[in-house]
Amino acid sequence: MENVYGLFGFPVEHSLSPLMHNDAFACLGIPARYHLFPVKPGQVGAALAGVRALGIAGVNVTIPHKMAVMPFLDEIDDHARRIGAVNTIVNRDGRLVGYNTDGPGYVRALEEELDVSFAGKRILVIGAGGGARGIYFSLLSTAAARIDMANRTIEKAAQLVGEGKDDRSAFFSLAEAEKRLAEYDIVINTTAAGMHPQEEEQPLSLERLRPGTIVSDIIYNPLETKWLKEAKARGARTQNGVGMLVYQGALAFEKWTGQWPDVKRMKQLVIEALRR
Repeated sequence: MENVYGLFGFPVEHSLSPLMHNDAFACLGIPARYHLFPVKPGQVGAALAGVRALGIAGVNVTIPHKMAVMPFLDEIDDHARRIGAVNTIVNRDGRLVGYNTDGPGYVRALEEELDVSFAGKRILVIGAGGGARGIYFSLLSTAAARIDMANRTIEKAAQLVGEGKDDRSAFFSLAEAEKRLAEYDIVINTTAAGMHPQEEEQPLSLERLRPGTIVSDIIYNPLETKWLKEAKARGARTQNGVGMLVYQGALAFEKWTGQWPDVKRMKQLVIEALRR
């Protein structure tokens, strides 16, 4: 009998997760199938009761339910609790355990795709939303020298740094971050600026960008934002959001099955789908 996995969110029709996971199940000979489950707001508790009742082996969780699922879980991983959001649930004999693979997936993608060591690096994270939270708290576990936050609403950046309680971190307005840009080795955009259909928007001016800086964007539609194109033209090494998407999915897959999927194949499938 096939194990059932899936994605809880609303809407979910656009998701590329079934493409990644079902191919990985097939390649590894795992009898399982990944489905999309559109769960409307207010139905999260009932949906998780259904996970227990039907024996669904595990689910991913996306917008708008990453926080809403937490009160209904039996256990939450310390990292996910600190972030305040869950994106992966494992059903262990009816006991639902929540994790967050977004931030760890981002860190792993940057390490492996660009052969980056975070040790001693000075990092700027732009944004203070859900994506920024996962990435920021994951970066705190690295040996980076600085992990600073910049946001349009500086109070939100200040709140996030306060929660981190790490003396390597400071917070700035976007204008101040632009002035300091040459200080950083890695600059990460976690905002929606530049995402389809607002492709002309940019999160931060790159006028003071130092050549050789790593500029990373968690956006993957378009595959290369206007901001990344400019960064590349200024001599930066760039990365789009496909890696984070793939690696967070691969980490979830590993938690469900105990096996590590072929991430190169997953990435190629995603890129081909996005180009279509």
